[in-house]
Amino acid sequence: MKYLLKWIAWVLVVIGGLNWGLYGLFDFDLVETIFGTMSVASRIVYTLVGISAIVLIVYKAKKMMKKKK
Repeated sequence: MKYLLKWIAWVLVVIGGLNWGLYGLFDFDLVETIFGTMSVASRIVYTLVGISAIVLIVYKAKKMMKKKK
């Protein structure tokens, strides 16, 4: 279960990173193009990307704390 959660989190963070890259380089928001400007679906995608980043930060922090012990 933990593996699946981490895998999904990584995929969503990569999607978010690619979207930010496209937006920064070309002023093109892929999520809004697919789901519409601030539609419910695009807001869900943005929220899931943010939650995924938090999950990965917490996972990494726990892993680092275990190494210190």
